[in-house]
Amino acid sequence: MFTNDFLPGAGLRLMRAGCVGALSLTLLAGCADDKGFEDLREFIAAEQAKPKRAIPPLPEFQTYQAFSYSAADRRSPFQPPREVQLADVEQTKPKSDVKPDENRPKEPLESFSIGNLDMVGTLNRAGQQQLFALVRDRDGGIHRVQLGQYMGTNHGRVVSITPDQIELIEIVPDGQNGWFERPRVLALKEPV
Repeated sequence: MFTNDFLPGAGLRLMRAGCVGALSLTLLAGCADDKGFEDLREFIAAEQAKPKRAIPPLPEFQTYQAFSYSAADRRSPFQPPREVQLADVEQTKPKSDVKPDENRPKEPLESFSIGNLDMVGTLNRAGQQQLFALVRDRDGGIHRVQLGQYMGTNHGRVVSITPDQIELIEIVPDGQNGWFERPRVLALKEPV
C-alpha cells in the first residue's frame, strides 16, 4: 500500500486530516435538520409582526449653574466683630501734626504686619535693667526687640515691654490725607 517514498509520519498526518474532515461533515449534516426550532420561528415572526414604535427622545439635562462666592469682602465669621465709631467727617486740613518719618531707615520687623508677629518671651541680661522682648516672625526667625525700635507695617514704635506684652504706638492714615496715633498691644503667645 504505502511505499517508502513518504516521509516517516506523513501517512499518519494524512489519516488524521481525513478523520477530522469526516467528523466535521457529520456534525454539519446534523445541524441541517430543522426539527425542534418551530417555537423559535414563531417567536421571531410574532416580534416582527408587532407595530413599530418611535424611540422616545433623550431627557433634557439641566444646565450647570456655576456658584460665585461673593462674600470674600465681608468679615470672616470666625473673627470677632470690630467696633467702629463713625465721626463727623470734616474735609479740612489734618487734625494733628503726627506723621511718620519717611527718611528713617526701616528696621527688619517693619516688613511684617503685626498679625504675622508673635511675642514668644522676654530676655533680661544680668546687670541691665532693660527688658528685651523676643519676637518670632512668620518665617520662624526670632528677633530681640528693645524700647524705641519699630515693628509692623504701620510705623509701630515700641513704648513698653513687660513680661506679658509689648505696647506699641502705630501711626496710621486717617483717611483725610492726615495721620493719627493708635495704640497696639502684642501679647505673649502661650506655648501649645
